[in-house]
Amino acid sequence: MSIDPQEKMITKDRIEKYILRKAFDTSDEPGAEPYLPDKILWRQKEQFSDGVGYGWIDALKDNAELHVTDEQMRNPKPEWGDDIPDSKEAYWYRTMFDELFPSYCASTVMRWTPKWSKQTDPSGRAISTHVAKYEQEAV
Repeated sequence: MSIDPQEKMITKDRIEKYILRKAFDTSDEPGAEPYLPDKILWRQKEQFSDGVGYGWIDALKDNAELHVTDEQMRNPKPEWGDDIPDSKEAYWYRTMFDELFPSYCASTVMRWTPKWSKQTDPSGRAISTHVAKYEQEAV
């Protein structure tokens, strides 16, 4: 909290999480072994689905198909009001959340989607910047 907020800002010379990345950058230390290769240390931030691999996300989606029926999708829980998950994957996550926490907690949780996006896919694959990568990995 004592770090100047300006030092945390993304600029033309600083990517996101710059301070954290710089803490692991040993390139200025002669003969020092790198903690992480530069291609990992300085790569673009990725959505959850990109970071773990789409095969893993596909397995979650397949598992959601086993746990959520078409009937459940047509008749969601009344206590959800207008905040209805629009995929079986999202429905499954919401059901697990309801089982682990009292139902009134759900209204306090922010959606996982970026404020600038209208997509609701929990894995983030619906965001256009990730479609090409998914298609490339699926080949």
